[in-house]
Amino acid sequence: MAAGLAVCVAGGALCAWLRTPLPWMIGSLVTMAALRMLGMRLEALPAGRSVGQLVVGVSLGLYFTAPVVHEVASFWPWFVFLGFAAIGLGAASALVLLSLGKVDRATAYFSSMPGGAADMATMGERHGAKMDLVAFAHSVRMLLVVTVIPVSITLAGFSATDEYRPVTIAFDAAGLAALFALAAASAWMAQKLGAPTAFTMGPLFLSIALTASDISFSSVPTPLTNAAQVLLGCSLGSRFDRRFLAGAPRFVAALVPSIGMMLLLAALVGWLIAFTSGVYLGTALLAAAPGGIAEMAITAKVLRIGVAFVTAAHVVRYAIVVLFTIPIFHVLEGARRRVRR
Repeated sequence: MAAGLAVCVAGGALCAWLRTPLPWMIGSLVTMAALRMLGMRLEALPAGRSVGQLVVGVSLGLYFTAPVVHEVASFWPWFVFLGFAAIGLGAASALVLLSLGKVDRATAYFSSMPGGAADMATMGERHGAKMDLVAFAHSVRMLLVVTVIPVSITLAGFSATDEYRPVTIAFDAAGLAALFALAAASAWMAQKLGAPTAFTMGPLFLSIALTASDISFSSVPTPLTNAAQVLLGCSLGSRFDRRFLAGAPRFVAALVPSIGMMLLLAALVGWLIAFTSGVYLGTALLAAAPGGIAEMAITAKVLRIGVAFVTAAHVVRYAIVVLFTIPIFHVLEGARRRVRR
Protein backbone atom coordinates (compact mmCIF):
# COMPACT_ATOMS: atom_id res chain seq x y z
CA MET A 1 0.00 0.00 0.00
CA ALA A 2 2.84 2.39 0.83
CA ALA A 3 4.51 1.65 -2.51
CA GLY A 4 1.20 2.07 -4.31
CA LEU A 5 0.60 5.47 -2.72
CA ALA A 6 4.18 6.55 -3.46
CA VAL A 7 4.02 5.72 -7.17
CA CYS A 8 0.60 7.37 -7.46
CA VAL A 9 1.88 10.60 -5.92
CA ALA A 10 4.92 10.45 -8.21
CA GLY A 11 2.72 9.90 -11.27
CA GLY A 12 0.46 12.78 -10.29
CA ALA A 13 3.42 15.08 -9.66
CA LEU A 14 4.91 14.20 -13.05
CA CYS A 15 1.65 15.01 -14.85
CA ALA A 16 1.31 18.24 -12.86
CA TRP A 17 4.86 19.19 -13.93
CA LEU A 18 3.94 18.37 -17.54
CA ARG A 19 0.77 20.47 -17.14
CA THR A 20 -1.56 17.75 -18.36
CA PRO A 21 -5.33 18.09 -17.79
CA LEU A 22 -6.53 16.64 -14.46
CA PRO A 23 -2.91 15.75 -13.57
CA TRP A 24 -3.24 14.27 -10.10
CA MET A 25 -6.01 11.84 -11.01
CA ILE A 26 -4.77 10.86 -14.47
CA GLY A 27 -1.17 10.52 -13.30
CA SER A 28 -1.99 8.32 -10.32
CA LEU A 29 -4.52 6.24 -12.26
CA VAL A 30 -2.31 5.52 -15.26
CA THR A 31 0.79 4.88 -13.14
CA MET A 32 -0.97 2.44 -10.82
CA ALA A 33 -2.74 0.61 -13.66
CA ALA A 34 0.40 0.34 -15.80
CA LEU A 35 2.62 -0.96 -13.01
CA ARG A 36 0.04 -3.51 -11.86
CA MET A 37 -0.35 -4.80 -15.41
CA LEU A 38 3.43 -5.15 -15.52
CA GLY A 39 3.15 -7.47 -12.52
CA MET A 40 4.14 -5.21 -9.63
CA ARG A 41 2.46 -5.89 -6.29
CA LEU A 42 0.85 -2.55 -5.53
CA GLU A 43 -2.34 -1.87 -3.59
CA ALA A 44 -4.51 1.16 -2.91
CA LEU A 45 -5.29 2.35 0.61
CA PRO A 46 -8.41 0.43 1.81
CA ALA A 47 -10.47 3.54 2.55
CA GLY A 48 -8.71 5.79 0.06
CA ARG A 49 -11.55 6.01 -2.44
CA SER A 50 -14.09 6.81 0.29
CA VAL A 51 -11.89 9.58 1.72
CA GLY A 52 -11.32 11.00 -1.76
CA GLN A 53 -15.04 10.97 -2.49
CA LEU A 54 -15.78 12.72 0.81
CA VAL A 55 -13.34 15.54 0.05
CA VAL A 56 -14.70 15.91 -3.49
CA GLY A 57 -18.31 15.95 -2.27
CA VAL A 58 -17.63 18.70 0.27
CA SER A 59 -15.66 20.86 -2.19
CA LEU A 60 -18.30 20.55 -4.92
CA GLY A 61 -21.09 21.59 -2.59
CA LEU A 62 -19.43 25.01 -2.15
CA TYR A 63 -20.57 25.92 -5.69
CA PHE A 64 -24.27 25.57 -4.86
CA THR A 65 -25.32 28.94 -3.50
CA ALA A 66 -29.08 29.60 -3.38
CA PRO A 67 -29.13 31.39 -6.79
CA VAL A 68 -27.09 28.57 -8.37
CA VAL A 69 -29.42 25.91 -6.94
CA HIS A 70 -32.39 27.78 -8.41
CA GLU A 71 -30.71 28.16 -11.81
CA VAL A 72 -29.46 24.58 -12.03
CA ALA A 73 -32.86 23.21 -10.98
CA SER A 74 -34.40 24.89 -14.03
CA PHE A 75 -32.47 22.44 -16.24
CA TRP A 76 -34.12 19.35 -14.74
CA PRO A 77 -35.75 18.19 -18.04
CA TRP A 78 -32.32 18.00 -19.67
CA PHE A 79 -30.91 16.13 -16.67
CA VAL A 80 -33.70 13.54 -16.91
CA PHE A 81 -33.07 13.21 -20.64
CA LEU A 82 -29.36 12.69 -19.97
CA GLY A 83 -30.19 9.89 -17.51
CA PHE A 84 -32.28 7.91 -19.98
CA ALA A 85 -29.90 8.73 -22.82
CA ALA A 86 -27.11 7.17 -20.72
CA ILE A 87 -29.10 3.92 -20.56
CA GLY A 88 -29.58 4.08 -24.33
CA LEU A 89 -25.84 4.57 -24.82
CA GLY A 90 -25.20 1.60 -22.56
CA ALA A 91 -27.60 -0.60 -24.52
CA ALA A 92 -25.94 0.34 -27.82
CA SER A 93 -22.51 -0.34 -26.32
CA ALA A 94 -23.76 -3.71 -25.06
CA LEU A 95 -24.62 -4.79 -28.60
CA VAL A 96 -21.02 -4.20 -29.67
CA LEU A 97 -19.68 -6.04 -26.62
CA LEU A 98 -22.11 -8.92 -27.17
CA SER A 99 -20.99 -9.32 -30.77
CA LEU A 100 -17.23 -8.89 -30.38
CA GLY A 101 -16.69 -10.16 -26.85
CA LYS A 102 -18.70 -13.38 -27.22
CA VAL A 103 -20.25 -13.10 -23.77
CA ASP A 104 -23.80 -13.68 -22.59
CA ARG A 105 -26.42 -10.94 -22.90
CA ALA A 106 -26.60 -10.20 -19.17
CA THR A 107 -22.83 -9.74 -18.90
CA ALA A 108 -22.74 -7.50 -21.97
CA TYR A 109 -25.69 -5.42 -20.74
CA PHE A 110 -24.57 -4.80 -17.16
CA SER A 111 -20.96 -4.27 -18.28
CA SER A 112 -22.12 -1.41 -20.48
CA MET A 113 -24.54 0.48 -18.24
CA PRO A 114 -22.82 3.72 -17.07
CA GLY A 115 -23.55 3.27 -13.37
CA GLY A 116 -21.28 2.45 -10.47
CA ALA A 117 -19.12 -0.65 -10.87
CA ALA A 118 -20.26 -2.19 -7.59
CA ASP A 119 -23.94 -1.51 -8.29
CA MET A 120 -23.84 -2.89 -11.82
CA ALA A 121 -21.79 -5.94 -10.79
CA THR A 122 -24.23 -6.78 -7.98
CA MET A 123 -27.29 -6.26 -10.18
CA GLY A 124 -25.72 -8.27 -12.98
CA GLU A 125 -24.84 -11.21 -10.76
CA ARG A 126 -28.49 -11.50 -9.70
CA HIS A 127 -29.44 -11.82 -13.38
CA GLY A 128 -26.79 -14.31 -14.43
CA ALA A 129 -23.98 -11.97 -15.47
CA LYS A 130 -20.34 -12.76 -14.72
CA MET A 131 -19.53 -10.42 -11.85
CA ASP A 132 -15.77 -10.26 -12.45
CA LEU A 133 -16.21 -9.33 -16.12
CA VAL A 134 -18.78 -6.65 -15.27
CA ALA A 135 -16.53 -5.09 -12.63
CA PHE A 136 -13.52 -5.11 -14.94
CA ALA A 137 -15.51 -3.57 -17.81
CA HIS A 138 -16.46 -0.63 -15.60
CA SER A 139 -12.85 -0.19 -14.54
CA VAL A 140 -11.80 0.05 -18.19
CA ARG A 141 -14.64 2.49 -18.90
CA MET A 142 -13.54 4.73 -16.05
CA LEU A 143 -9.91 4.54 -17.18
CA LEU A 144 -10.82 5.63 -20.71
CA VAL A 145 -13.31 8.30 -19.62
CA VAL A 146 -11.00 9.86 -17.02
CA THR A 147 -8.06 9.98 -19.44
CA VAL A 148 -9.74 10.67 -22.80
CA ILE A 149 -12.39 13.24 -21.80
CA PRO A 150 -10.18 15.85 -20.01
CA VAL A 151 -7.51 15.64 -22.72
CA SER A 152 -10.08 15.88 -25.52
CA ILE A 153 -11.84 18.84 -23.86
CA THR A 154 -8.52 20.64 -23.48
CA LEU A 155 -7.25 19.89 -27.01
CA ALA A 156 -10.60 20.95 -28.49
CA GLY A 157 -10.01 24.42 -27.08
CA PHE A 158 -12.78 24.57 -24.50
CA SER A 159 -11.77 27.14 -21.91
CA ALA A 160 -12.69 27.82 -18.31
CA THR A 161 -16.00 29.60 -17.91
CA ASP A 162 -17.41 31.79 -15.16
CA GLU A 163 -20.79 30.06 -15.15
CA TYR A 164 -20.41 28.93 -11.53
CA ARG A 165 -17.89 29.86 -8.87
CA PRO A 166 -17.46 28.45 -5.37
CA VAL A 167 -18.41 30.74 -2.52
CA THR A 168 -15.50 32.80 -1.29
CA ILE A 169 -14.72 31.56 2.20
CA ALA A 170 -11.50 32.07 4.12
CA PHE A 171 -9.60 28.96 5.14
CA ASP A 172 -10.13 28.04 8.77
CA ALA A 173 -8.50 24.90 10.16
CA ALA A 174 -11.03 24.42 12.96
CA GLY A 175 -13.92 25.11 10.59
CA LEU A 176 -12.56 22.65 8.05
CA ALA A 177 -12.20 19.96 10.70
CA ALA A 178 -15.80 20.54 11.81
CA LEU A 179 -17.01 20.47 8.21
CA PHE A 180 -15.29 17.15 7.51
CA ALA A 181 -16.63 15.70 10.76
CA LEU A 182 -20.16 16.59 9.65
CA ALA A 183 -19.41 15.23 6.18
CA ALA A 184 -18.18 11.93 7.62
CA ALA A 185 -21.37 11.68 9.70
CA SER A 186 -23.51 12.37 6.62
CA ALA A 187 -21.59 9.73 4.64
CA TRP A 188 -22.10 7.19 7.43
CA MET A 189 -25.81 7.99 7.54
CA ALA A 190 -26.13 7.72 3.75
CA GLN A 191 -24.35 4.38 3.87
CA LYS A 192 -26.69 3.09 6.59
CA LEU A 193 -29.66 4.15 4.49
CA GLY A 194 -28.28 2.15 1.57
CA ALA A 195 -27.62 5.15 -0.67
CA PRO A 196 -25.35 4.44 -3.67
CA THR A 197 -21.94 6.16 -3.62
CA ALA A 198 -22.68 7.22 -0.05
CA PHE A 199 -19.30 8.89 0.50
CA THR A 200 -19.98 11.24 -2.41
CA MET A 201 -23.72 11.79 -2.01
CA GLY A 202 -23.84 12.34 1.77
CA PRO A 203 -21.10 15.02 1.94
CA LEU A 204 -22.28 16.59 -1.32
CA PHE A 205 -25.86 17.10 -0.16
CA LEU A 206 -24.68 18.29 3.26
CA SER A 207 -22.33 20.83 1.68
CA ILE A 208 -25.05 21.99 -0.74
CA ALA A 209 -27.52 22.46 2.13
CA LEU A 210 -25.00 24.51 4.15
CA THR A 211 -23.89 26.63 1.19
CA ALA A 212 -27.44 27.31 -0.03
CA SER A 213 -28.34 28.35 3.53
CA ASP A 214 -25.36 30.74 3.63
CA ILE A 215 -23.67 28.74 6.42
CA SER A 216 -19.90 28.60 6.00
CA PHE A 217 -17.15 26.75 7.85
CA SER A 218 -14.05 26.95 5.66
CA SER A 219 -12.83 26.71 2.09
CA VAL A 220 -11.25 23.45 0.93
CA PRO A 221 -7.56 24.03 0.07
CA THR A 222 -6.39 23.03 -3.41
CA PRO A 223 -3.70 20.63 -2.06
CA LEU A 224 -6.49 18.72 -0.32
CA THR A 225 -8.50 18.31 -3.53
CA ASN A 226 -5.30 17.26 -5.30
CA ALA A 227 -4.79 14.59 -2.63
CA ALA A 228 -8.38 13.44 -3.17
CA GLN A 229 -7.64 13.07 -6.89
CA VAL A 230 -4.62 10.90 -6.07
CA LEU A 231 -6.69 8.65 -3.81
CA LEU A 232 -9.42 8.27 -6.46
CA GLY A 233 -6.91 7.57 -9.22
CA CYS A 234 -5.00 5.12 -7.07
CA SER A 235 -8.18 3.21 -6.25
CA LEU A 236 -9.28 3.03 -9.89
CA GLY A 237 -5.84 1.94 -11.06
CA SER A 238 -5.65 -0.85 -8.47
CA ARG A 239 -8.54 -2.67 -10.20
CA PHE A 240 -6.28 -3.70 -13.08
CA ASP A 241 -4.48 -7.01 -13.01
CA ARG A 242 -2.25 -8.72 -15.58
CA ARG A 243 -3.70 -12.16 -14.81
CA PHE A 244 -7.21 -10.99 -15.66
CA LEU A 245 -6.05 -9.50 -18.95
CA ALA A 246 -4.47 -12.81 -19.89
CA GLY A 247 -7.53 -14.79 -18.79
CA ALA A 248 -10.15 -12.98 -20.89
CA PRO A 249 -8.31 -11.44 -23.85
CA ARG A 250 -11.27 -11.39 -26.25
CA PHE A 251 -13.55 -9.67 -23.76
CA VAL A 252 -10.87 -7.12 -22.88
CA ALA A 253 -10.20 -6.37 -26.55
CA ALA A 254 -13.92 -5.91 -27.24
CA LEU A 255 -14.22 -3.30 -24.49
CA VAL A 256 -12.24 -0.69 -26.40
CA PRO A 257 -14.54 -0.38 -29.46
CA SER A 258 -17.59 -0.81 -27.23
CA ILE A 259 -16.62 2.04 -24.90
CA GLY A 260 -15.28 4.09 -27.80
CA MET A 261 -18.70 4.02 -29.46
CA MET A 262 -20.29 5.02 -26.14
CA LEU A 263 -18.00 8.04 -25.91
CA LEU A 264 -18.82 9.14 -29.46
CA LEU A 265 -22.56 8.81 -28.86
CA ALA A 266 -22.20 10.66 -25.55
CA ALA A 267 -20.51 13.52 -27.41
CA LEU A 268 -23.52 13.70 -29.75
CA VAL A 269 -25.86 13.77 -26.76
CA GLY A 270 -23.78 16.55 -25.22
CA TRP A 271 -23.99 18.57 -28.43
CA LEU A 272 -27.78 18.09 -28.47
CA ILE A 273 -28.04 19.27 -24.85
CA ALA A 274 -25.97 22.36 -25.62
CA PHE A 275 -28.03 23.12 -28.74
CA THR A 276 -31.40 22.80 -27.02
CA SER A 277 -30.60 24.25 -23.58
CA GLY A 278 -28.14 26.99 -24.47
CA VAL A 279 -25.46 25.87 -22.00
CA TYR A 280 -21.79 26.03 -22.96
CA LEU A 281 -20.83 23.09 -25.19
CA GLY A 282 -17.89 22.11 -22.97
CA THR A 283 -20.24 21.97 -19.98
CA ALA A 284 -22.75 19.81 -21.88
CA LEU A 285 -20.04 17.40 -23.06
CA LEU A 286 -18.81 16.86 -19.50
CA ALA A 287 -22.40 16.40 -18.30
CA ALA A 288 -23.01 13.72 -20.96
CA ALA A 289 -19.72 11.85 -20.41
CA PRO A 290 -20.30 8.29 -19.09
CA GLY A 291 -18.10 8.61 -16.01
CA GLY A 292 -18.63 8.48 -12.26
CA ILE A 293 -20.08 11.37 -10.26
CA ALA A 294 -16.92 12.15 -8.31
CA GLU A 295 -14.60 11.69 -11.29
CA MET A 296 -16.57 13.84 -13.75
CA ALA A 297 -17.40 16.52 -11.18
CA ILE A 298 -13.76 16.87 -10.15
CA THR A 299 -12.87 17.04 -13.85
CA ALA A 300 -15.27 19.97 -14.24
CA LYS A 301 -13.84 21.59 -11.10
CA VAL A 302 -10.22 21.31 -12.23
CA LEU A 303 -11.01 22.50 -15.76
CA ARG A 304 -13.36 25.16 -14.29
CA ILE A 305 -16.18 24.31 -16.68
CA GLY A 306 -19.79 24.34 -15.44
CA VAL A 307 -19.14 22.60 -12.12
CA ALA A 308 -22.64 22.89 -10.65
CA PHE A 309 -24.36 21.88 -13.91
CA VAL A 310 -22.08 18.89 -14.45
CA THR A 311 -22.41 17.73 -10.83
CA ALA A 312 -26.21 17.96 -10.85
CA ALA A 313 -26.43 16.23 -14.23
CA HIS A 314 -24.36 13.27 -13.06
CA VAL A 315 -26.26 12.91 -9.78
CA VAL A 316 -29.57 12.70 -11.69
CA ARG A 317 -28.06 10.43 -14.36
CA TYR A 318 -26.68 8.06 -11.75
CA ALA A 319 -30.02 7.83 -9.95
CA ILE A 320 -31.90 7.09 -13.19
CA VAL A 321 -29.40 4.43 -14.29
CA VAL A 322 -29.51 2.67 -10.91
CA LEU A 323 -33.32 2.77 -10.76
CA PHE A 324 -34.15 1.79 -14.35
CA THR A 325 -31.33 -0.54 -15.44
CA ILE A 326 -33.05 -3.72 -14.22
CA PRO A 327 -36.61 -2.85 -15.40
CA ILE A 328 -35.29 -2.02 -18.88
CA PHE A 329 -33.29 -5.26 -18.91
CA HIS A 330 -36.50 -7.20 -18.22
CA VAL A 331 -38.32 -5.29 -20.97
CA LEU A 332 -35.56 -6.04 -23.49
CA GLU A 333 -35.41 -9.71 -22.52
CA GLY A 334 -39.19 -10.00 -22.76
CA ALA A 335 -39.19 -8.40 -26.21
CA ARG A 336 -36.42 -10.75 -27.37
CA ARG A 337 -38.36 -13.81 -26.23
CA ARG A 338 -41.51 -12.62 -27.98
CA VAL A 339 -39.61 -12.08 -31.22
CA ARG A 340 -38.09 -15.58 -31.05
CA ARG A 341 -41.56 -17.10 -30.71
